[in-house]
Amino acid sequence: MVYRTYSLTKPNPSVRRALIIVHGALRNADHYFSTATTAGFLAGALEDTLIIAPAFHSSDPGCLDKLAANEVSWSCRGDSWRSGGAATSHPELTSFGFVDEILRRLADKRAFPNLTTIVVAGHSAGGQFVTRYEMANRVHGTLGVQVEYVVANPSSYVWPDANRVLPIEDGSAAAAAIAWKDETPHTHFQFGPFDGAKAPDFDHWPYGLKGRTGGYTVGMSDGQLVGQLVSRPTTYLFGQVDVLPLGGFDDSPPALVQGATRRARGEAFVTYINARLGASAKALIVPECGHNDRCMFTTDAVLGVIFPQAAP
Repeated sequence: MVYRTYSLTKPNPSVRRALIIVHGALRNADHYFSTATTAGFLAGALEDTLIIAPAFHSSDPGCLDKLAANEVSWSCRGDSWRSGGAATSHPELTSFGFVDEILRRLADKRAFPNLTTIVVAGHSAGGQFVTRYEMANRVHGTLGVQVEYVVANPSSYVWPDANRVLPIEDGSAAAAAIAWKDETPHTHFQFGPFDGAKAPDFDHWPYGLKGRTGGYTVGMSDGQLVGQLVSRPTTYLFGQVDVLPLGGFDDSPPALVQGATRRARGEAFVTYINARLGASAKALIVPECGHNDRCMFTTDAVLGVIFPQAAP
């Protein structure tokens, strides 16, 4: 249920940083653990980094994972594990609360007295998890360690208001389709109010802030979520050639109004929160990568992002 390179409870003074990597829609934590440890080897970071890959398995229709005895079954639909939803087998648990507990254990100085930095990263559906966890979690700033977030190639985001990207300039479908030619982020987007009649749920959670009736974020104000989105250190990774509707691409109406491709959606979102809300999010185009976690996380330019220099 939790893959890790070192024990989460045994005292380990050699650990200076931690990487939590969240799997995609296939819920294949073993594969993502392999990707992350490969990246750690390439970065020369295995000796002083605790790498963790949690597994969000589900017995829901459409997922039907084979669960171990007493294993939690997470929701696979609606407000699912990707967005802090409650477990179907244990409604008192949420997926974000689960990762909160992992962060608390990492911050326990009795176990990891020299750990100073935690990175929470995810790709595809895991990127959806991380972008929502970054804006929602209640433990950031309470742990005594630096927490950073890395969001790679998600299909959708939680937009902070009812504006959306307009289908002109870099927001047009034609521009999105040929974005693969460029290795720098596109920023020429225009934004405006969206006509909800075309997609009535476009601004409902997990695509927007409305309609939060359960799960981790219930009871949290829109202002709190937006403030946390803007203030927390986040790097967004976009594959240069992730411009095709592959790998579980979300083509639902609420997702389509965010842009034509994963890359365009991410570029527009980062442009918006930086220009309109004063965020300082970083965007990095990963050369020659498509919708592939191993390509994204083992590229030289990304190793320093997921294995930052530990604070002194």
